[in-house]
Parts: sequence; C-alpha cells; structure tokens
Amino acid sequence: MIITPKPVDPTKEKIILGVDPGTMVAGYGIISVSGGVMSMIQYGVVQLSKYSTYQLKLQKLYETILRLIDEHHPDEMSIEDPFFGKNVQAMLKLGRAQGVVMAAALSRNIPIVEYAPRRIKQSVTGNGNASKEQVSQMVGHLLRQDLDPKFFDATDALAIAICHHFHENALPVAPGKKNKKGAWGAFVSENSGRVM
Repeated sequence: MIITPKPVDPTKEKIILGVDPGTMVAGYGIISVSGGVMSMIQYGVVQLSKYSTYQLKLQKLYETILRLIDEHHPDEMSIEDPFFGKNVQAMLKLGRAQGVVMAAALSRNIPIVEYAPRRIKQSVTGNGNASKEQVSQMVGHLLRQDLDPKFFDATDALAIAICHHFHENALPVAPGKKNKKGAWGAFVSENSGRVM
C-alpha cells in the first residue's frame, strides 16, 4: 500500500514538519509553503540528555512531536532516513527514536517521507558532503531568516523539511518495500504510462 500525499493546490498553504531524530538532542523544523514561497513557522530542539532512562527520553520525544503536530497541523512529515554506522547500539537507539517520531505522525494520519542525509544536503546546498555550518547557512538564506548557529539539529530539521518541499512529488514507500531509485524513480517505474 502506498500512502500518497494530498493533491497540491498552489494557492493553498502547505505545512511540512521536518524532524532530525536523536537520542541526546532531536531537532524539529516547521515550514509553510504558499504559492511556492517557503517561510519558517518554528524550529527548535528537544534536549533528551537530561532524562535518566531511555524510556523517558522516548516518551518526551513522542510527546513533543505529538504536541507540535496538534499545534501546527502539518500536512506531511519528512524525516532523516536511518544511516548505517559501526556502533550497533547507537544505531538501535537512533532507530527507536525514529520509530517514536514516526509513530506520533502515524497516530495523527500524517504522511511520512524519509530522505537520506546526503540527499538532504544535496537538495539544500548542492553538495552532498556539505558541513552542518554550510547547511545551516543555506537554510537561513532560503528561509530569509537569521538562524542561531548553535542549533544545528534544528537547522538540519528545517533542511529536511525544505528537501521535502523540493521533492514534493515523492511518494512515501510502503513499509517493507525499499526503493533504491528514490521515491520519484519508483513513481516513474510504477507509472510509466502516466509519465511522458
């Protein structure tokens, strides 16, 4: 089953929630797109390091994302795709954080699209190997905002939301179906008769 985003009406405002999940600090960024013009609604971080157990961290992350969803009513959520690292324990914890964030969106029927870190950087800066500083600077430029450079997790989340706006024709892939071509590539291969 493929969950498709709502049809895009260029005159209607679209709200995108971007999330950069983490186990110590999680970033979030909410943008509005109206008539193709992006503007920032809110960005920030969830400090999780102060909580004593991993369960409390997950609970706080879930509650914060749910509160943001209920307050801003995003049309879609974009999240950073899991990356592969050498530390298995760290990856498992990050996967749990991502799962909690996705569960919050799914509980409110918000479509979710995942993007690889390299693709996010490429979309925002034109360089898939861009530094956090470069991403933050370009995000500020695109949104016409002076952003606090200390909040890299939050500016990364804004970058994820911007990436989604730039790729809004992407279709979320159903669980269990991995698409190596990217969401647009999957759409083209599955709908060859609809694309000229």
